[in-house]
Amino acid sequence: MPRMDPKALSAIERTPASPTALSMGLWDVLSHSISTRARVEGMNVDTGEYRIVLQGTLDLDEMSTQQP
Repeated sequence: MPRMDPKALSAIERTPASPTALSMGLWDVLSHSISTRARVEGMNVDTGEYRIVLQGTLDLDEMSTQQP
């Protein structure tokens, strides 16, 4: 069985999501990835609105010994 079901990624898109629920979903994705990176695409200092893009590769190897 894979370390994380790729179909579970859609769970982080559910809206509305509390910051806590979204944080837990993102942590699940990040902790089951073998590579990750983040890019801040925008920040509005007047409103506090931001946009962050996460990109990575899930660890789908059933035999992986990579520790999250």
